[in-house]
Amino acid sequence: MRYAAIIEYDGAPFSGWQRQPEAPSVQAAVETALSRVADQDIATVCAGRTDAGVHAMAQVVHFDSATGRTPRSWMLGANSNLPATVSVTWAGEVAEDFSARFSAIERSYRYRIINRSSRSVDPRAWCIPRRLEVERMRAAATAFPGERDFSAFRAADCQANTASRFVSALEIDRYGDEIVIRVSANAFLKNMVRIITGVLVEIGSGAREPAWVSELLASGDRTRGGVTAPAQGLSLVQVRYPSQCGIPLLRT
Repeated sequence: MRYAAIIEYDGAPFSGWQRQPEAPSVQAAVETALSRVADQDIATVCAGRTDAGVHAMAQVVHFDSATGRTPRSWMLGANSNLPATVSVTWAGEVAEDFSARFSAIERSYRYRIINRSSRSVDPRAWCIPRRLEVERMRAAATAFPGERDFSAFRAADCQANTASRFVSALEIDRYGDEIVIRVSANAFLKNMVRIITGVLVEIGSGAREPAWVSELLASGDRTRGGVTAPAQGLSLVQVRYPSQCGIPLLRT
């Protein structure tokens, strides 16, 4: 049988999603827990490999097992073997051809910024003391939606075969001292949202003009771009699939 699961995690203690030989990873923790429930080795495939320190509210994985377990047993059994920083929030049977990675049609990330002169103790946000103008950031953000070459917005060691991605939405909102950036796309390049955030912050601070985004996209040159925002403010909040896949949308 093939199963899918939705997983929430605090990325701070981990070197990222992907299993690594000498560093703690979310994948290793999840596979170890599921293997104990199944009493056999379980391998998972995820919707999107988050980087070190990046969080998830609704990461999706699939795995195969011949062990007879109910979805509830997978969820509760896995959670009893997971650290407090990781939780399976849903599990269910899926079609044999379902892929957490390739069946996904949209992924959504959220980046949180605390924008005030006093420091913040919030571990899941980037605290920026200089005032950011959201309207300037919104003006710049209009250049992102659509099919674009995001070569200027990916890490130097990104291994994706193409830098072309379709951004379906990019929204920026302020709630008092907090600024929230929400980005949805068919897929993301390594560090793409963090680089987008870094560029928008420079524009919001007045260091650059909104037209800079279009210049960067046209250049395809990462070295001309801004800083990469810190990992702790970023969370994978939703992965969307065709309705027939049966994967619930737990976050918006």
